[in-house]
Formats: sequence, structure tokens, C-alpha cells
Amino acid sequence: MASHSAVRSAPGQEENGSGGRRPGRGRVALLGWAVAGIAAVLALVLGAGLLVGGGQPASSPPGPAAAAAAVGRAVDVSSLPESTTFTTVDGAPKDPSPGAATDGRVVHPVTDTVVHDAPDGTPIARMPARQIGDTWLPVVGEQGAWVQVLLPSRPSSSTGWLPAADLETAVSPYVIDVHLGAKTLELRRNGQRVERWTVGIGKASAPTPTGRTFLLGAFSDAKQSYSPVILPLGTHSPTHDTFGGGPGTVAIHTWPTDDVFGTATSDGCIRVPADALTTLAGVPLGTLVRIDSA
Repeated sequence: MASHSAVRSAPGQEENGSGGRRPGRGRVALLGWAVAGIAAVLALVLGAGLLVGGGQPASSPPGPAAAAAAVGRAVDVSSLPESTTFTTVDGAPKDPSPGAATDGRVVHPVTDTVVHDAPDGTPIARMPARQIGDTWLPVVGEQGAWVQVLLPSRPSSSTGWLPAADLETAVSPYVIDVHLGAKTLELRRNGQRVERWTVGIGKASAPTPTGRTFLLGAFSDAKQSYSPVILPLGTHSPTHDTFGGGPGTVAIHTWPTDDVFGTATSDGCIRVPADALTTLAGVPLGTLVRIDSA
């Protein structure tokens, strides 16, 4: 995958899938993903960690950044549920602007980090530094020493707040726009359209979900032949709680025959031509993906 364009600042199978790459796009995987028809199945091994530490003395109140970091360190991270494509995080706030653009910032937790429901709020999960590779998440909000990010877990369109002190930051110049009505996918760079393709989308009984999501990862699976690379997103099928043993993760991938492009026949995934997949495989992890009904 291509590298993120900014200097860092801190220190399926068919049909549903998930994978990963490094901050800049180490496009690799070889993660076991069982195939079952049309929904990709991801197999992840996710780490757990423990953050320990204390705050400043009461006589010397911490500033916003120190306070945010202290909140994360005071919590036993291993006691919290992970936020991954396999999990559900209760109490996560919904995306406040599901169709909006962002400034392109993406963040990578440098260690397993506590996810809160608000700045200085209640801990609701832990975000692993690595999932299928390094974890990169799009920033959709900011308040003081905290950033709001889209989460990879259920429910779809969930968000959480992370202390900025625990994050490495980069910028992706890209946005991927998927228009379900037109059955097209557009890749934009710095606001300008780079490419546009006709794609296949979810059928009426298993629709592709709308809203903001992101490129969660990338992986290959020697056990299937329909797509050389699968690009899992941070969203899930609204109708498949599981598919073929996997978590019902929506993914972008290609297909062996061209007759699926321009149709609504998948189980929720976005099927793209081979040249589209090659191009999208060079887009950095964490890049915003907007799916609308237009």
C-alpha cells in the first residue's frame, strides 16, 4: 500500500472480510479467512495490553493533554472488550455526520488504548494497536486533547474518543465514494476525482450499508480465487450477523466475471473491476469511505 502523505506526529472471503497493513500500507496478510459463498470471513489474532500509571498531584492540576493520557493509563485495558471487526461495543456514540467529509487525518494507537464514549468519559472498549496489521482510524471529531474516530466494531457507524497523546497521526489525501443507486465507486484525491468505476453492490435482502466507514485492512487468501486482495471496511452487513463463520464484515474485492458489475447481487460487499482493485490497493489504511444511496 502507499504511504500516508503526512509525517507522523506522535511518540473474505466473499462476501464480507477484514485485513490489514502498516501505517503506510504494508499490503500483506495471509490471514485465515474461510470462504462461504458471498460474505468474507476474517480470522484475526488480536493482542491485549495493560496500561498502568498515575496522574499528577492534586496540588498541580494536569493540563488537558496530561489529563486525557492519565484517564487512559488509569484503566486496566485488558478488562475492556476490544474494538475489532469481530466485536460489538456497547455504549459507543453514533457517527454524528454520516455523510460528511473529513480533513483526511488518520490515527494509529501506538499501544492498546482505551476508547471512551466522550472526552474524559466512560471507558467502553480498548483499541488494539494491531489488528491485521497496524490499526489506522479516520478522525471525525476533536475536542481538546481528544479525537473522535470511527470504530471497526458493531454497531456500524459507531465512534469513540481516544486520547491524542496515545496516537500517531498521518493524513490520507484520498476519499472513496460509493453511490449505491448509480452502482459506481469514485476515488478522489485532494477533492479531485481520480477514477470512477461501475461496481456490484448488495442485493435487496442483504444490502450494502450506507454511511461513513474506512479501509480497515487488506489481505490475501490462497484458499479462494475470486479476488487476489480483499479490502475489509469498518462496517458490517445489516442483515448478516455472521456469514460462513465470520462476522459479516463488508469488503471491497473483485470478481471472476464482469456480469456482476452494475448489479445488486452480492451479500453486501462491493465488487469492483480488477483495475479498480489494483488502484484501491494503493490507498492508505484508515482512508475514509462514504457510502450513499445516490
